[in-house]
Amino acid sequence: MSEILIKNAQIIDSLREDAYRGDIYVEEGYVSEIASSINKDADLIIDATGMFAAPGLIDMHVHTRDPGLTHKADIFSVGEAAAAGGVTSIVAMPNTKPPVDNIETVEYISNKAANSKVRVYPVGAITKDMKGRELTDFDELKKAGVIAFSDDGEPVADSDIMAEALQNTKRIGALILSHCEDKILAGGGLINEGKVSEKLGVKGISSVSESTAIARDIEIAKKNDSRLHICHVSTAESVDIIRHAKSLGKKITAETCPHYFALTDEMLETKDADYRMNPPLRTEDDRIAVIKGLLDGTIDTIATDHAPHTPEEKADFYSAPNGVVGLQTLLAAGITFLVKPGHLTLTKLIKLMTSAPASILGLNTGILRPGIPADIVLFDADKKWAVNPDTLIGNSKNSAFKGLNLTGKVEYTICNGKITYKNMK
Repeated sequence: MSEILIKNAQIIDSLREDAYRGDIYVEEGYVSEIASSINKDADLIIDATGMFAAPGLIDMHVHTRDPGLTHKADIFSVGEAAAAGGVTSIVAMPNTKPPVDNIETVEYISNKAANSKVRVYPVGAITKDMKGRELTDFDELKKAGVIAFSDDGEPVADSDIMAEALQNTKRIGALILSHCEDKILAGGGLINEGKVSEKLGVKGISSVSESTAIARDIEIAKKNDSRLHICHVSTAESVDIIRHAKSLGKKITAETCPHYFALTDEMLETKDADYRMNPPLRTEDDRIAVIKGLLDGTIDTIATDHAPHTPEEKADFYSAPNGVVGLQTLLAAGITFLVKPGHLTLTKLIKLMTSAPASILGLNTGILRPGIPADIVLFDADKKWAVNPDTLIGNSKNSAFKGLNLTGKVEYTICNGKITYKNMK
């Protein structure tokens, strides 16, 4: 591997409160030195004047669509998109075809990921074929390399099955990533239940469908003294329930996504399916509550729930599948909607996207320290750019931030000591 010397960067290492000016030396895939000034030979010298250097971002909720749905995306195209967004590690959800409920599929993902521009951590399905009826072999899947378990997209409705799953993850030292949704309460709705759904005459999805399921899973986890991670938090009620659970010392962590702290269901007035996802965009009160949850630590991390669908699949508002892409806009959305308005410091934002998910998942990344793998993003926190779907990587262009001007541009991404992205504009 080649040596890389990064000069004159403002360094954010996730373990300090403030950025500091310095140089970073990378060799053999690792950070070997960080100092105020480093004068060594290197194969590549990057003048990072005006840029921040931070740990590569970790997105713990990504749908690669690989295997089986590669007309939407695959591990390679998702890796390209991740690199362009400063992301160096992704946690790949199991709702592929076939689902990640067997060793062969785990091995397929791991083998293909070896040639990707991003570290890929596969998640195993909780239940066979994600049908919610019979548990997968947790021991076998963990041994094969899965990092956690989830039936994301298909909530585990049977409380006994969920309880047994949490008992298993406690026994083997694993983690459940819970898609908290009561499908009956959701009622087959298309968008958030409220003024916009009424205006459009569209069946809505009650916020109670999320918060009730969160409360159930928290209580099951409490009974089993198990860790539980709650995915894509979108409602004020959900934030309150998680906050209360944490105040009682329960082993709960949670994530939200940029679209929930940046956008509201008013975007759906256009009947554009690119703004449809599950959970749906909620109200302004929910958006503010999610931001408060990030501020006070109720919500531990920010993930994208990156879910590629082709333009053809998203063409009809009523029949389109749920989901949006978000890897390329992750950092910029955080800077634009959290840092620039003064809700969070840049350092706090980076922690939410690096050391926080690393801690939840037990990864040896997410910080900048000598001896740690060289996963680094260099970015200009003040550079503005427009989100143009035509320039997004991959076949799927379904960004909820399309047409918006964001602030914060990734200039370089380094994963495992290799340049995986360089901004050429």
